[in-house]
Amino acid sequence: MSVRLAALSLGLALIACAPSGSEPAPAGAAAPAGPRVILPSGAVVRVELAVTDAERTQGLMFRESLAADAGMLFLFDGIELRPFWMKNCHFPLDIVHLTKDGTVVDVLAGVPPCAADPCPTYPPASASDTVLELNAGVAAKSGLVRGAKVRFGDVPGR
Repeated sequence: MSVRLAALSLGLALIACAPSGSEPAPAGAAAPAGPRVILPSGAVVRVELAVTDAERTQGLMFRESLAADAGMLFLFDGIELRPFWMKNCHFPLDIVHLTKDGTVVDVLAGVPPCAADPCPTYPPASASDTVLELNAGVAAKSGLVRGAKVRFGDVPGR
């Protein structure tokens, strides 16, 4: 019985000491499995991929929040100017337009949510084929500026 209690106590202590997920993974930390973007600061962001038209249309609509170390990565074929909107999004986002080699071509910081039609659209200054959505403020804290580079991990075609 005391061995079980000791094992349970150790397990609870490990859980209590685990990172809370309130900040992107620091540089040098073990990379999470699955699709991810490594920001210029070295922080790692787990990303959900939006590849199909339906996934890109849905985006982050109707979600109440986004984990601090998470984002959504929109993958497109071909370089184009692609305005985004914030319809039915419940929190502000940084919208980072990139090229598939990881070059940042524009950053739209702190784009506000929109609950009522018509919702404004937010066009980038330059064409892109990849768009990263992050919680508002992450781009500035992580060195995401025009000309900066990100790296992709486990992202098809990137």
